Amino acid sequence: MKKLLLVMIVAVLTTLAFHPLPIKEKAVAQPTDSIGTRLPEVSETKQLYDSLKLQSILKYEAFEQAMVGYAAIPAANKNLLTVIDFSLPSTERRLYVLDMKHRKLLFHTIVSHGRNSGGNYATEFSNINGSLQSSLGFYLTDATYQGRNGYSLRLAGQEPGINDQAMARAIVMHGADYCSEAVIQATGRLGRSYGCPALPRALNKPIIDTIKGGSLLFIYADNEDYLAKSAILKDHTALPEMLLAQKGQ
Repeated sequence: MKKLLLVMIVAVLTTLAFHPLPIKEKAVAQPTDSIGTRLPEVSETKQLYDSLKLQSILKYEAFEQAMVGYAAIPAANKNLLTVIDFSLPSTERRLYVLDMKHRKLLFHTIVSHGRNSGGNYATEFSNINGSLQSSLGFYLTDATYQGRNGYSLRLAGQEPGINDQAMARAIVMHGADYCSEAVIQATGRLGRSYGCPALPRALNKPIIDTIKGGSLLFIYADNEDYLAKSAILKDHTALPEMLLAQKGQ
């Protein structure tokens, strides 16, 4: 009986060896979003952001908003884009000058905000003359001149009700002694301006000479009021592909 049972077991194993059970192939899951559709490919804006190597120094939200204005606003000099990130404290380098044609960061430095916009952080913004506050949004750089703050650059605000009084308020880019690492070490923050984006003395002229004459400046903050009012951001959220065609240049 035992011999018979052993013969039967061997027969079954032999049959399985030559006729293996079919193995069901597992379907490879495609990445989807919460509603089950295929996730989009990486955007042109994100690819540009990565190519500029900004991941660790400029938050993507600031760059993305800057690119909306870069696409929407006719600027004489599209080779350059300047971003100021006022969501960062004044103790951090929060001004970025980008060479869009050659995909390079040209300048990355500290910058002061307006006296009544806040202490170390800029939290209040205004378009009103005499407010001594910074204004958010998009500007075109204009002409240079010699003023009481030395070599300065006029800024033309591009957003009605947000920063279009910049010229009347004399909101300009200029150098200042209170914008320095020494002041940060002594006081824990930068000194503040009357609303102007003030630069370190040593970098004032090089930066102004680089961006003057019709390039775009974007002053960013994580500010709901600005997002609600900015027609540029609301009306031009989809970037034209033609704008990023220079990627291949």
